This record gives sequence, C-alpha cells and structure tokens, in this order.
Amino acid sequence: MSRLGLRAIALGYLAALLVAPVALIFYRAFEHGFGAAWSAVTTPDALHALQLTLLMVVVAVPLNTVFGVACALLLARRRFPGKALIDALIDLPFAVSPVVVGLALILVYGRTGWLGQALADNGIRVIFSTPGMIIATIFVSLPFVVREVVPVLEELGVEQEEAARTLGASQWQVLTRVTLPSIRWGVGYGVVLTTARAVGEFGAVAVVSGRLAGQTETLTLLVESRFERFDLVGAYAASVVLALISLAVLVGMTLIQRRKVA
Repeated sequence: MSRLGLRAIALGYLAALLVAPVALIFYRAFEHGFGAAWSAVTTPDALHALQLTLLMVVVAVPLNTVFGVACALLLARRRFPGKALIDALIDLPFAVSPVVVGLALILVYGRTGWLGQALADNGIRVIFSTPGMIIATIFVSLPFVVREVVPVLEELGVEQEEAARTLGASQWQVLTRVTLPSIRWGVGYGVVLTTARAVGEFGAVAVVSGRLAGQTETLTLLVESRFERFDLVGAYAASVVLALISLAVLVGMTLIQRRKVA
C-alpha cells in the first residue's frame, strides 16, 4: 500500500473517531443559536460546576506536581528497601477502575468507614462533599508527573549534580539551580497531563460526590445529569466547555513538545 493510502486511512480513522464526534457536539450545542448555548452554560448550576471543576484542578495539580517531583527524585536518585513496591504503587491509579477508587474512599472516609466516624465527630465531612471529590481527583491524577519526570532524570544522570556539589553548592542549590531547570519540560508535560485528567475525571468523583446539583456537580457530572433529563442543549453546551478546556490542554502539550525539541 502506498504512503498516500496509509495517510488517508490514518486520517480517516482519526476523523471518524475524534474529529466528527467533537464537531457534532459543537453543532448540536449551537444549532439553536449562540444565545441558547450561552444561557445553558451561565445558569447558577453550570457556573458552580465550572468553579468546582477548576477548584479540583487548582488543588490537585500543584499537590501532585510537588509529590511527583519529590517521588521521581526518590525513585531515580536513591536506592532503598521497598523501592520496587513504591514504583508499582505509583501506577495503581492506572490499573484500578476509578469507580473502585470511589468505593474505596467511601470505605475509608464514609460515615461507617475506618475514619469516617472520627471525622464526623469533629465536624469534618469528606464523602458527598468537596473534600472527597478533591481526594478522588488527586488519586486518579497522581502518577502523571512522576512518570514524566523519572525518565528525564535517568537520562540526565548525576554528573551535573555531582559537579555542583564538588564546587560547594548546597543540596538546595543543586535542586533549584541544576535539577529543576533540567527537568522543567518533563514537569511541564506531567502538569498538562495531570490537568487533563483532573478536568475530565468522572467515575471516582461520581461515586464520592453524591451528585447534588449546585453543590457537588463538576462539569462532567453536569453533562450526564442534563443528558439524563433530556436537556440536550444544556448537555452539549457543557460538553463544549469541557472540549475547549481540553483543546487548551492540547495546545499546552504541543507548545511544551516544541520547546523541548528546540
């Protein structure tokens, strides 16, 4: 088969699975006019869902970035008992269904869970509230920064860091002036992937949220609830917002890749 034919098959496959469905969502969202779509995404419930989704990102991404860099340094630069176990546990969110994650959080933080009653006695509510949703989002998006940074650290080696120590640099100076600048593109790529995962998470958040409209609904949950109520314009309009956020994440990934190559 010719190279042109292979390209046509690849592009046709991508168009059928990606471009056409996304284009159809935009069409269905705006088929009754821009005003109807705008009204659907500016209702109090929709605005709260957007704010809650952004809150998930604002909390989960920085925490997972700090943890990811620290864990990557530990795995790439240290040898210690249990290293293989920690390395395997990092990938647990990839292997476990998000729904199972949500159920596990209920078993731990629910009212009848291991910690639920103690937390409730102190006025702390985790499940069916924002804290539980944040914990679920952090869990499912935890591995990305680690998995992007570890290969970069292994490729860089330790020569530059050892040279800096030989010249009298402290551990903090080595970290901030040598290590972090060298891994910045890996960290940036991991942050973008973590953001995309946090924005689009559904399963774990759906289990622990309770799906209370205007209280514990993210944009992904809002899309489902509106679709189930046959509010198709509202569902497609909310989907467009999610698609625009995803496109922004895709642009960020592309820019990082270009700068990394340059």
